[in-house]
Amino acid sequence: MSRYNAAVTQLVHIHPDNPERRRVRQVAAALREGGLIVYPTDSCYAFGCVMGNWSALRKISRIRQTDRDHNFTLICRDLSEIATHARVENWCYRLLKAHTPGPYTFILKATRDVPRRLRNSRKKTIGIRVPDHPVPQALLTELAEPILSSTLLLPGDDTPQTDPDDILQRLAGDVDIVIDGGNCGIVPTTVIDLTEAPPSVIRHGKGAWGDINISAD
Repeated sequence: MSRYNAAVTQLVHIHPDNPERRRVRQVAAALREGGLIVYPTDSCYAFGCVMGNWSALRKISRIRQTDRDHNFTLICRDLSEIATHARVENWCYRLLKAHTPGPYTFILKATRDVPRRLRNSRKKTIGIRVPDHPVPQALLTELAEPILSSTLLLPGDDTPQTDPDDILQRLAGDVDIVIDGGNCGIVPTTVIDLTEAPPSVIRHGKGAWGDINISAD
């Protein structure tokens, strides 16, 4: 159970290029204790919690007003962590290696390490990505486990929130920590389905999809 009082949301400033380790440890501790955070990525700001924090997942769904079939993304530190949570064929590995870290979300078959509740109910898949941003990379290193994530797109908004002060004002009392890592943009990731060969781009986003060789050869 979190020692953080959700009625008092903390704004934690972390340098976007050189994250301060003390502050990274503070946020990692909050995540381990059941906290829900907002953090910057290489595409948009996002909600984040540790895997298995069902209370935080319900809170994200309530804030975003999503249904029970909403797909969360597993944010991983590197390719080896991806392989723990998803089945990676040889041809998938080459594509992943070429485009991680970066603003891409890859749809892969989930392993048994991923709780059933987090998998796509029909396809048994999970969205996985490795962000190219120092703040989440520092958090992932400190945590030594993935972050379960969802884009910070609030009801009534056409684009994700990107200003930390505005985020704090709108989510005060709903999340435990808002990380101020500067403005990181409003364009979501490019989503690539790697469950079948050849793979397919199912959402064109920040990642340069035209440069991706999606051949399975």
